[in-house]
Amino acid sequence: MKMLRNSVLATVVIGVLSATPAFAAKPTFTRADPPRVNLGGIEGNQMFGRFIVTYRDGSTSKNNRTAITRNSNTALTRAGLAGRTNPASASYMRKLATGSDLIRLSRKLDRAEAEAFMRQIAADPNVASVSLDVLRRPVRDIQAPAALKPMTFDPSDTYYGNYQWHLKAPDGATTAEGNANDGGSNVNNAWDLADGNGIVIAVLDTGITSHVDIDTSLADAGYDFITDSFVSGRATDGRVPGGWDLGDWTTEEPWLSECTDAFNPPSESSWHGTHVASTAGAELTDNALGMAGIAYNAKILPVRVLGHCGGYDSDINDAIVWSAGGHVDGVPDNANPAQVINLSLGGGGSCPASDPQAQAIAMANSLGAVVVVSAGNSGADAANYSPASCPGAVTVASTGITSRRAYYSNYGATVEIAAPGGGIYANDGSSGTVINDGFVWQALNSGTTTPVENATGYSGYAGTSQAAPHVSGVVALMQGARLDAGLPLLTPDEVLSILQSTAHAPSVTPPSNRAIGAGIVDAAAAVTKAIEPPCTEDCGPTAIPLTNKVVVSGLSGAAGSEALYSFDAAAGAKLTIMTYGGSGDVSVYVALDREPTTSDYDAKSTRRGNSETVRVNRPTAGTYYIKLVGAGAYSGVSLVARQ
Repeated sequence: MKMLRNSVLATVVIGVLSATPAFAAKPTFTRADPPRVNLGGIEGNQMFGRFIVTYRDGSTSKNNRTAITRNSNTALTRAGLAGRTNPASASYMRKLATGSDLIRLSRKLDRAEAEAFMRQIAADPNVASVSLDVLRRPVRDIQAPAALKPMTFDPSDTYYGNYQWHLKAPDGATTAEGNANDGGSNVNNAWDLADGNGIVIAVLDTGITSHVDIDTSLADAGYDFITDSFVSGRATDGRVPGGWDLGDWTTEEPWLSECTDAFNPPSESSWHGTHVASTAGAELTDNALGMAGIAYNAKILPVRVLGHCGGYDSDINDAIVWSAGGHVDGVPDNANPAQVINLSLGGGGSCPASDPQAQAIAMANSLGAVVVVSAGNSGADAANYSPASCPGAVTVASTGITSRRAYYSNYGATVEIAAPGGGIYANDGSSGTVINDGFVWQALNSGTTTPVENATGYSGYAGTSQAAPHVSGVVALMQGARLDAGLPLLTPDEVLSILQSTAHAPSVTPPSNRAIGAGIVDAAAAVTKAIEPPCTEDCGPTAIPLTNKVVVSGLSGAAGSEALYSFDAAAGAKLTIMTYGGSGDVSVYVALDREPTTSDYDAKSTRRGNSETVRVNRPTAGTYYIKLVGAGAYSGVSLVARQ
């Protein structure tokens, strides 16, 4: 039987180089909540043998493993799966950090059987939710061709100048390959302000390998959360100390027949976690060798959750909580709690607030950790992927050197921001000539199965796997700058607000039905904003003032554009704000004494077209801020406020 698999690598790699929305609180369940069956992750002809069940607080079965096992076997009987022909039975595995329980069956179920079993479990009024324990994979990256690899070493951070366009300012400067850089993350200008000192970034991935150009000082302090020996490659089941990557190859048995198919061909070890960690900050910087990392003075805590064929949600969820400083039974508490957690992994299935993965992220948020995840590499709506659609996560889409959304990148309303991930082809097209500037370049191990000690190689990858650690590294720069300035760390909500408000608009505007969040992360602007002194006078947002009953006409904007206006209202008299005329589609968001956003406002009008009206029947005296947002491109629009 095939092992369960339901995820895609968040990265796209090509060739190894030689020398080589607002954060949601953790939900609580009451007896009034309806049972929830999360069928997300059921795709194709996959087989499923592990299930995550959440019992309601106060129920008789919660924390009673005997009752939970009995209930699961009863559900199998009711689903017709415990008969004489190929019977299935349930056994209890463990309690998860989120409070859910992990159940394993004696055989794997097909799609119809799994759905029938889950619905029978959910029929118990004591059950709050039941979901698949999905086997996730790293987001499937594309590796750069060997022909593009750097061949010789030069002085300090040898390859930074010619290869790492993604860390430079998006100022249109011509790269060594002759391309205009409009898609960089402006990290080079942020380094004048911050280096990530004092911050820990947990990278939940395949682990890390030793390399002459990588800081692995917290590798032994990390942890291998993979419980299944088939996935970990170790001799026995169970978790072990250390965040080292043992390899994830599937070119030989037992993984060849169990984990590979037309969509997941046999592959050598990816060393995915090493590349991701290097981007975030593990790559040694300004050392006359190789590449540079973003938050290079932060500490990278590698946490192994992906091995042969991927990694189970139950292990990933426990690792999220542990990384942030939460307790996980059977594992020593983390002595280096992370302020930033990077997840460059995922797969199919939505992630509502009741999902165990969303609950794990909510717990990490409550402990102060910002959780950054890849949007996914399926070129589809991220709302249908997990953890990309989990509330509380900062979901990152991928862009290329032209600032265009990479053709493979997921998109949509659940994406908060974009970052360089590499477009692969010239002009960030969906095919054509593969270019050096189409990839994100970092250190990589050269082993084909097990790792080479103190490797010396580098490689280019493209994917949302690489976009996410750009944002994780920038968050570490922001928080490190706060520590350097003697300021308290930002909350996850505050971090997201700054990331979005300082993002730069891509010069290649994405279509309205392919949104990639607030724009492309701007490291220098985000760090500057993070340590900006608090305002003491004239502190309102910068806006264009409106005069009562005076029409402002001829307004225009691109899809996703924003324009802010203000109106000083008196108390009592009805206030009416209107847009009309022209062509296209504009939306209006209004808030008192603060700048509105599409998720934070006092009133809005979002009808199709440009005829929008917001009425405040009894306004409070103060300044009303009015934001025009391009639901699509618009032009020739008029705006007026009347009181």
